[in-house]
Amino acid sequence: MSEIIDNFPGRLFKMTEVLCKKVPSQVKTRAFIDELVNTLFIMRDDNNITLKQLEARWEGLQIKLRDIIQPLADCEGFGCNDVVDKFFLEIPIVYTQLLKDADMYDECDPASYCKEEIILCYPGFYAVMIYRFANILYRLNVPILPRVICEYAHSQTGIEIHPGATIGPNFYIDHGTGIVIGETTVIGKNVKVYQGVTLGAQFVDKTLMGTKRHPTIEDNVIIYAGATILGGDTVIGHDTVVGGNVWITESVPPDSIIYHKPTTVIKESKNKK
Repeated sequence: MSEIIDNFPGRLFKMTEVLCKKVPSQVKTRAFIDELVNTLFIMRDDNNITLKQLEARWEGLQIKLRDIIQPLADCEGFGCNDVVDKFFLEIPIVYTQLLKDADMYDECDPASYCKEEIILCYPGFYAVMIYRFANILYRLNVPILPRVICEYAHSQTGIEIHPGATIGPNFYIDHGTGIVIGETTVIGKNVKVYQGVTLGAQFVDKTLMGTKRHPTIEDNVIIYAGATILGGDTVIGHDTVVGGNVWITESVPPDSIIYHKPTTVIKESKNKK
């Protein structure tokens, strides 16, 4: 026991020196994501910002991302500046799509009073936004950092989206808590998903790394609360409605309606007078 305790800070420092070169700073990453979101949607932060201040923020964000990625780039041997440049080139495209998403949420949800409310308050909108930032870095083959970003959104919303998932435009998450979307999931356009939905693998085994193990959801599908859809060969055909609490491990043709038929029994209380 004494050899474990003796000079522990010294041994911890040596281990830290090794690990810090291989992983991004979680603290810096979360601060970067917060600032990126608050810069793109300034009403979250400062409605009185000037153009000059906004330009300075934009430049500062690029410096901060470079600082986060540089240790990874040095360790893995990829070009840090190239990754940062490509990331920020895609942000305007993502931003334009997010504005359309906010409009769609506002048009679909009777509980919404304006687009600004969607941007400020809706966890589904936030989780998808953060996923799209992380997915850029995932496609640029940046290690670990995309997961750190998505897990930040997971901790904030209860919605778990792997950065490697492929998700088309107009993806609508209603409520959202408890949703799980696996790494090799493919989701088409105009898909709507409710809370507690799992798009997962049929089983977990390390030998499955790099294989298609999560389902494909085609265009215009609605998946209601609590549904579980598993397997890399499972395809939910376009324009299908998946009812709540169903369990699916095989493909479903387009234009289907799938539902679980429970039995509900109502009895009068024995104490009723």
